[in-house]
Amino acid sequence: MSTQPTPVDPPDLPRSPAFAQGMVAPAGPTLYVGGQNGTDSSGALLEGLGPQTEQALRNVLAVLAEAGTDRDHVAKLTIHLAPGIDPTAAYAATGSVWGNVRTAVSVLAVAPARPGALVEIEAVATLPQG
Repeated sequence: MSTQPTPVDPPDLPRSPAFAQGMVAPAGPTLYVGGQNGTDSSGALLEGLGPQTEQALRNVLAVLAEAGTDRDHVAKLTIHLAPGIDPTAAYAATGSVWGNVRTAVSVLAVAPARPGALVEIEAVATLPQG
């Protein structure tokens, strides 16, 4: 039995190549990745939306790897953008790091807690069993 979440895309809803309308995640251990900002390993915040988004995703991937899982097991991403940030600009920065892995996604306009942060990304992932 696969531990990867399975996309749910009802035929009467629009289909996106970037995200799924829903995900069915198999029962078992689950990893909740706390909000990741665009900070490097020294804690320095990168400049600009593109670099911050890419780094936040790399940070999510690092937490996934440390827990023994990867982007293919992510059921949900929640992306918090600073007010006034165009979500399409943030989306454009995801391809080089996240690739074409579809997952359920919510995008919210809220001020990240860290001053200067333009984006914060959370994830929920299944853990491979065995």
